[in-house]
Amino acid sequence: MNAATSRANATKERILDVAERLFAEQGVFAVSNRQISEAAGQGNNAAVGYHFGTKSDLLRAIVRRHAEPVEVRREQLVAECGDSREVRDWLTCLVLPSVEHHASLRDSTLARFTAQLMSDPSLRELVVSEALSGPTLMRVMDGLNDCLPDLPLRAKIVRNDMTRHVLVHMMAEQERALAEGAARLTWEETAENVIDALTGLWLAPVTG
Repeated sequence: MNAATSRANATKERILDVAERLFAEQGVFAVSNRQISEAAGQGNNAAVGYHFGTKSDLLRAIVRRHAEPVEVRREQLVAECGDSREVRDWLTCLVLPSVEHHASLRDSTLARFTAQLMSDPSLRELVVSEALSGPTLMRVMDGLNDCLPDLPLRAKIVRNDMTRHVLVHMMAEQERALAEGAARLTWEETAENVIDALTGLWLAPVTG
């Protein structure tokens, strides 16, 4: 890798870091590419467009760079899970990789950034396509379904939606609490509590 390529890669990483933080703190639609370029220390206000293209392309790049290490970890856990018939095992495969990745980040704003995207109908599909549709995640959902053959399809769909909301927003709450110095749990304890809660959710009886 030559010096020019190294500088370009460093600039792109800096832009991604700054953009993620600004989006998390101020909102995706409140931050312009120009503001990101300036905050990233770029003399050229068009730096974001030059390196990434549109704002959607930038958002996709942020999501993708975090999705890759999470997917690698999930592959490991799924391999260890094998053909388990325990709901908790599959929920561990779902929750733990994401929480571990957030815990590994210093001064992270990722969870709050993701929560914003998942709460906006125009942006949710971007996250789904980049981070929530891989083959390993599909294997996790198949494992859950195999554990609960008598659970009606409508209940599975609703509980899948609830699972996504619990995981996304509990990670955002934990991240916010840590940033404010008000965290009551560690990331590890957060993972255990979310897995406990989701296990109860999936095993709850269907009454209607």
